[in-house]
Amino acid sequence: MAWNWEGPTWPNFTYDATALEPLEAEFLLRSGQFIGAFKHVSQDEQQNLKIDLISDEALKTSEIEGEILNRDSVQSSLRYQFGLGEQQAGVPAAERGIAQMMVDLYLNFSTPLTDETMFAWYSMLLSGDRTIRTIAAYRTHPEPMQVVSGPIAQRKVHFEAPPSGNMTKEMAGFIQWFNDTRPEGPHPLPAITRSAIAHLYFVSIHPFEDGNGRIARALAEKSLAQNLGQPTLIALAYTIQRKRKAYYEALEHNNKEMEITDWLLYFANTVLEAQDNTNRRVDFYIAKTKFYERLRGQFNERQEKAIARMFKEGVDGFRGGLSAENYISITKAARATATRDLQDLVAKGALTRTGELRHTRYHLRLDENG
Repeated sequence: MAWNWEGPTWPNFTYDATALEPLEAEFLLRSGQFIGAFKHVSQDEQQNLKIDLISDEALKTSEIEGEILNRDSVQSSLRYQFGLGEQQAGVPAAERGIAQMMVDLYLNFSTPLTDETMFAWYSMLLSGDRTIRTIAAYRTHPEPMQVVSGPIAQRKVHFEAPPSGNMTKEMAGFIQWFNDTRPEGPHPLPAITRSAIAHLYFVSIHPFEDGNGRIARALAEKSLAQNLGQPTLIALAYTIQRKRKAYYEALEHNNKEMEITDWLLYFANTVLEAQDNTNRRVDFYIAKTKFYERLRGQFNERQEKAIARMFKEGVDGFRGGLSAENYISITKAARATATRDLQDLVAKGALTRTGELRHTRYHLRLDENG
């Protein structure tokens, strides 16, 4: 047997459930912490945070597959899809499509999975790709569906999926499993266990000509949301992309056998790290609200622009901190003016300063007693 789907017990994966129990409990605990913290974000900032988190997922799930999209176009499409703004002119099909899929995932997480759900996601993702032969259907080409790397003369096959002729049967089985294992189904599974299996099960079938990884991650998030009873806003793709090599290694390590405890543990720890990343962002937005409450009306126009730009960089901020050169570039201020502005921001407790001379850097001061 070369691949998991060729074995006699396919698709009945086996694993050590007890090894997952503490991770499942931690996931539920952190989910509660997120829900509680999110309620402390203002209504307007909740919308902004939602757009930021979903756009990051859209960008990163595409980047994992080597596709670099435009953030502004994705966010514009998300705002339009959520009814929060007008559609920006000239948004490329790829950005519009991933935004549509992410909004559908957010709004319709609770609905049962169907062929039509995945056909719709696939059509959204690949609507601008003229090389795809089959849209809104599973693959039908006779040649093997393989995941490969390396030059043609030294091609390495990392995985080969079931033949195209098996897709109707394989996907019928997958969809039934997915719906049967949701919380109200006849065979419910714990949140992370179900999400991890859904991801591996789906990519093992690889039912589409393209987009399988992005759809697998969307299914993993749909699964988690169903188990929680609400959208997760979890930074899953964002976290996977940061350690993309480990992600592909974990998939390859677990595509040959039916015992998948290693995959479940990898995925569970990735989900917990994703929750940490999400909760850090919620804390950042709460701190941002308090920052403006504390200092509102104390900045000149240049300072307002620079502070807004720093917040736009997100929880990680400017790499190494904001320099005077950054400030001049953002505000178009003269150097002497920039120096006075930055000194004033430090004096008011808006920024902290580190380093000296050309190594001087500034950071947002987000503690409440700043």
